[in-house]
Amino acid sequence: MAIFSKKKKTDEKKEKQLEDKKVVEKKVIEKKVEKKAEEKVEEKTEKSMKDLYAESETKAKKVTGKKAERIITGNAYRVLVKPLVTEKAANLGAQNQYVFVVEKSANKVEIAKAIFQVYGVKPISVNVVNNRGKVVRRGRQTGRRKNWKKAIITLPKDKSINIYEGV
Repeated sequence: MAIFSKKKKTDEKKEKQLEDKKVVEKKVIEKKVEKKAEEKVEEKTEKSMKDLYAESETKAKKVTGKKAERIITGNAYRVLVKPLVTEKAANLGAQNQYVFVVEKSANKVEIAKAIFQVYGVKPISVNVVNNRGKVVRRGRQTGRRKNWKKAIITLPKDKSINIYEGV
């Protein structure tokens, strides 16, 4: 019996040593995790809004060509189909108003965002007109043009857009 009791004591000592090692390892791991968390918090607090905008600009500058336009503008070119070049639209240009053909499903908010993304000017107001397609005839056959949407954009007095280049 004496032999077995000695072994138990040594086994208990070894178990205690193993448990102590495990506890120490857990504490070391917890300290590492805390340090990493503190570093992340410091990184987040150190960056200001200017830094964040600068990072996004550098990301956009790194990508060249068509991809860069997509990053900067998003769906703006899908919303704005084309500028409407008519005599009436040219006369509205004197009042700092510009006319665009826009996507039929676009609303005023989307149109204003698209103008800001493409031209960098925030509009004062956006007026939208739904136009019905005209009924047309070619000989005996009748048909109909597509319905379309027109947006009249009003800009601030000191801002302008160069739409009519090369027209």
